[in-house]
Amino acid sequence: MTPRFGRSPEGAAAAVFPPDFTGARERFLALSARAGLPVKTYENPRKGPSGERLATDVAFQGDPGARKLLVTISGTHGVEGFCGSGCQADWLMETARAELPPDIAILHVHAINPYGFAWLRRVTEEGVDLNRNFFDFTRPLPENLDYDTLADALVPTALTPEIVAEAEARIAAFRDRYGYEALQRARSGGQYKHPTGMFYGGTKPTWARETLERILVDYELAGRARLAVIDYHTGLGPYGHGELICDHDPGTPNLATAREWYGEGVTVPLLGTSSSVPKHGTVGTSFWQPRLGARVVYTALEYGTFSPDQGRGPMREDHVLHARGAVEWSAPETQRIKRALRRHFFPDTQPWRELVLFRSRQVLGQALAGLAAVTT
Repeated sequence: MTPRFGRSPEGAAAAVFPPDFTGARERFLALSARAGLPVKTYENPRKGPSGERLATDVAFQGDPGARKLLVTISGTHGVEGFCGSGCQADWLMETARAELPPDIAILHVHAINPYGFAWLRRVTEEGVDLNRNFFDFTRPLPENLDYDTLADALVPTALTPEIVAEAEARIAAFRDRYGYEALQRARSGGQYKHPTGMFYGGTKPTWARETLERILVDYELAGRARLAVIDYHTGLGPYGHGELICDHDPGTPNLATAREWYGEGVTVPLLGTSSSVPKHGTVGTSFWQPRLGARVVYTALEYGTFSPDQGRGPMREDHVLHARGAVEWSAPETQRIKRALRRHFFPDTQPWRELVLFRSRQVLGQALAGLAAVTT
């Protein structure tokens, strides 16, 4: 299928990206209703910073009995949901009434981590990085000894200039001794010991993980013949570039199919070709593949913003802010920290948004074409 869009990415870029979680949700529901798509809502027990209702909404496009399914997911890392929600809105606005190829449907999962989206955090209400939480917690938890070494430098007890300067000096010394890649593995590979720290995978399934598991059952995903999953992310890679990151293991048919569908530009953390380091407990390999085997092709569509070194400051401040306890949303310090984190993961400039939509349309079209070519 070659999708037909009524507007160029330049024209759509000003209309589809939301100002906040509530605006994103309202737009997703309105566009789904306009297209006549059935929506199922999964209520989150928490409230947003202004007391607003939080929920994950799922819209189904096409024949409910279709054997092949394209799944789009936004908001795995909360604040990154601005990008994914905008891409889903763009699709619904432009193509939701279009006829899909035979035996193919689309499942749009909007804001799988609504708490993080609303509160402008990467993590869930439990303080957990959802993309490190899909782990079998009956097994021993993975170790990340280098994170343990840097834990109180990455997230110190306070944000005074002296403490931050000392923390940055320790991080720089680690990088100088072991290299930049080792630093990124230590920082973002995932850790399971420091609940207020970065990239914390938790000790049990989060609400968001359990919700995704319910969606799998409710929409009978395990009974489909083939699935393509596009999980929208931001924060890694060159500015505006949409990198397709595949966490499937090298040598698996899943990875071979991803490259067949999307081309040789697909990157693989385990091969060292990606802007992402290898991770534990990911949505791709720890959730989809064990349940669907070779029938699923999972890729994260990761849009570059600014460097991880630039993002370390806003992430540190956000973690320290929430580690203190209840957050006063209207406080100037809170708003300063939230603005910085939002900007890092959603630059919100017209050129960046245009690049995002162009690449999203391209990848979704490739996924549908790949599914259409599957005959078994």
